[in-house]
Amino acid sequence: RFTNLALLDSVAPNRPGWRRHVPAAIFLAGSAALIFSIAKPARAEEVPRERATIVMAIDTSLSMLADDISPSRMDAAKEAAIESLDLIAPNINVGLVSFHGEATIQVPPTTDRELLKVAIDRLELGEGTATGEAIFSSLELIAQQLEQADDVADDEEPAHIVLMSDGHRTMGREDLLATSAALDAGVPVSTIAFGTEFGVIQIPQEVRPIAVPVDHPAMQSIADATDGSFHAAYTADELRDVYTEIGTAIGFEEELVEISDRFTAGALILFLAAAAASLFWFARLP
Repeated sequence: RFTNLALLDSVAPNRPGWRRHVPAAIFLAGSAALIFSIAKPARAEEVPRERATIVMAIDTSLSMLADDISPSRMDAAKEAAIESLDLIAPNINVGLVSFHGEATIQVPPTTDRELLKVAIDRLELGEGTATGEAIFSSLELIAQQLEQADDVADDEEPAHIVLMSDGHRTMGREDLLATSAALDAGVPVSTIAFGTEFGVIQIPQEVRPIAVPVDHPAMQSIADATDGSFHAAYTADELRDVYTEIGTAIGFEEELVEISDRFTAGALILFLAAAAASLFWFARLP
């Protein structure tokens, strides 16, 4: 067919070689992606819950005056709680309970974050630590919230109590009674032991400073008894992270989300890439 082989190189100096296989390979990859998209693939993703309730129970006993966490446990706790509200899903209802010698309902469950921030900032300290009463008051808030949501079944609106404290109960009903009530209501109590082993406070009536080490076992036992989670926080940043972690765990749930559109888009991109490579190298479509 070619009588002068020496002239052949000048007539057709460029040979496609490996390039002739590239458009076909890209086209096959696009076809595979398109087949996957038809199969309707799905992956587990976190999606916001439609409804959920969190009650934040914050210890306001005098031991929160300790300055082992700067500027004090109470000031650090307020700052962390306020900042964490912006990181909790906006559709989650959040209530606020404070407790020292008794528990006080500060804010019923609401999505109004500004109202909660103002209430947290105004918390004041008092004598005693009524941990059990804090849990009972939190359960009362949750029960009221569920009664108001007539159109939602109890099991469709999860509820959770987040109890932050630095010490053990000194007043009010026992923790055991409170945890039994929470377990019966199906409401987990996640606890945060906030503070260090070196905290001390100075009370005017006392000559010497009073040691107020954080009580991890008490907080651990409450969480274990109610199927909640226990956390220890030694700084304001750690406390904020714990609040956010718990809020995310409650406010989101895993669902299978279809991602066939991603495979379809990938197939389209690959088809266009195959066409572009074929036009660039061979001046024709594959």
